[in-house]
Amino acid sequence: MENALKVKKKRLSREARDNITGYGLIAPALVALIVIGVVPILITVSYSFQYYVLTDPLNQHFVGLENYITLFKNPLFWRILGNTMLFAVLSMLFQLVLGFAGAILMSKAMKATGLVRTAVLIPWAIPGIIIAYTFSYMFNDQMGVLNSILIASGVSETGVSMLTSSAGAMLVVVLADTWKQFPYVALMLMAGLQTIPEEYYEAASIDGATKVQQFFRITLPNLKGIILIVLLFRTMGAIRIFDIIFGITGGGPANSTSTLLYQAYKYLFGDMNFGLGSALSTIITILILIISIIYMKVLKTDEGRG
Repeated sequence: MENALKVKKKRLSREARDNITGYGLIAPALVALIVIGVVPILITVSYSFQYYVLTDPLNQHFVGLENYITLFKNPLFWRILGNTMLFAVLSMLFQLVLGFAGAILMSKAMKATGLVRTAVLIPWAIPGIIIAYTFSYMFNDQMGVLNSILIASGVSETGVSMLTSSAGAMLVVVLADTWKQFPYVALMLMAGLQTIPEEYYEAASIDGATKVQQFFRITLPNLKGIILIVLLFRTMGAIRIFDIIFGITGGGPANSTSTLLYQAYKYLFGDMNFGLGSALSTIITILILIISIIYMKVLKTDEGRG
């Protein structure tokens, strides 16, 4: 009995030492995470309840919910919220379509597979601001590549003004973001396609199912979980979009492409109003959390059914 107790104590002390060692190993990363991630969020939230304008530093004081009330009463807030949601929906739709095409191309390419996959993934490696300036040049009303082609081919005498119209400018920023992000979607979907047994498609072909029927009856149901994960990350990315808007339209024309994060940037570094900018940043964080929770619940429900 005594020997058994001694063995148990030794085992417990060994487990305690292992736990202490484990906690010691993850402690630096945990401290870094708190300092880099949690502390800035807490500071931002605290600023959102203050009057904090850098051009008026001696007048900083607590104002409660005044910054949030100011935002909600401003019609511009609701407009940029609508812009952000529209941008997110269109971007995700385009990226899914192009991502599926890229995934099928990468998974089916037999010859020069490496070359095809590299070509598809190139846009993902290019910094967003470079893509933004490239699209800005392509769709420039005066000397853009698109108008040069249209005029040279005789399709149009004067070209098209994409960046000076609300709908045109929104379409351009959506196309730019789609071009930048669709390789990520394609890569995720390609990984999912490789997990689907080929026997499913062979059996469907024997039963007379067309390629379209196979896509909707086999491919989509088996990729549902991956699609939800992709949508989660791309929704968060679309809500936090900045570089594409900054480089192509600067939020114009007439704030028609201004998004939540871009407006927060203008409040923070344009107006030097850290109170209002922090309030809008906090709203963005809350919005992302809500959308993430919804996606995770849908994903959990889907896994439960599966």
